[in-house]
Amino acid sequence: MTTSPEPPASPAGRQRLARAVQQLADGLSFSRAKRAVTEGQVLVDGEVQRDPGFWVEPPAKVEWDRQRRADRTPAWLKVELLHADDDVAVAAKPAGLLSMPTPEREKDTLLSRIALQVTKSRGHRPFLAVVHRLDRDTSGLVAFATSRRGETSLSAQLLDRSMSRIYDVIAAGELAGESGTFDQALIGDGLMRKRWVAHPGEAGKPSVTHWRLVERLAGATRLRVALESGRTHQIRIHLAAAGHPVLGDSLYFAGGGAAPLRPDLGRLALHAAELAFRHPADGRAMKFVTPLPGDLERLITSLRQS
Repeated sequence: MTTSPEPPASPAGRQRLARAVQQLADGLSFSRAKRAVTEGQVLVDGEVQRDPGFWVEPPAKVEWDRQRRADRTPAWLKVELLHADDDVAVAAKPAGLLSMPTPEREKDTLLSRIALQVTKSRGHRPFLAVVHRLDRDTSGLVAFATSRRGETSLSAQLLDRSMSRIYDVIAAGELAGESGTFDQALIGDGLMRKRWVAHPGEAGKPSVTHWRLVERLAGATRLRVALESGRTHQIRIHLAAAGHPVLGDSLYFAGGGAAPLRPDLGRLALHAAELAFRHPADGRAMKFVTPLPGDLERLITSLRQS
């Protein structure tokens, strides 16, 4: 493995990943460096990065693992499929990707990518249904049903709240206390992009969000959040109503524009970290965990140092 603790810096203090890889070995061509990135052999701070144009800057650690099996599947199709069987599939959605098509009928979604992967492994296109979804700019675990039995069972667990969903969140400001619960009904008809907390006298849908403190950061608070109900944008709305919007949330930041702190994040500081349910076939307990993606880890590190 070839490693650069601190990639050679451009005059601007940063450079594209393919260029950084090229400088790891004497005489390495740019096209070969670029191919190493796109084939998944290059890691940035321990995380595979398949975009040759990704910006790296000190003190990022770039590694080229030549022993790592080259993956020639187009980078834009790659998603992490944690589990797939005759009834259920679980995938880790990257931020920036829709869970499923909107009325605009987008072709590139998590649903289409998982369908492609499962079809490739089974030799035929399977039944595949979305059980729940994440916002485009939220990362983390999503469950799909791969049979009618799976769809019925998982949908019932979602409805009776026995499906557990836990999120990592970085909220703006200092949220007081060690733990708490937001129990505020939400208004919205499901068709509107924006929803809101019901005011006294308004009939909304019951919504309960439990949170606990993980870490206090510079101008922000890191939380672990568990959903008791699962309304659209629930975590975002409850935190914004409390005066602590999710970092990067331009929709529910009361001040308008991008949420304070790190407006260049390019995503919500919201990650679906844990998912647990009973298997539709035999009722056995299943639990999946996915770590924070690198961009949120780097955000936390920078806020610790501020």
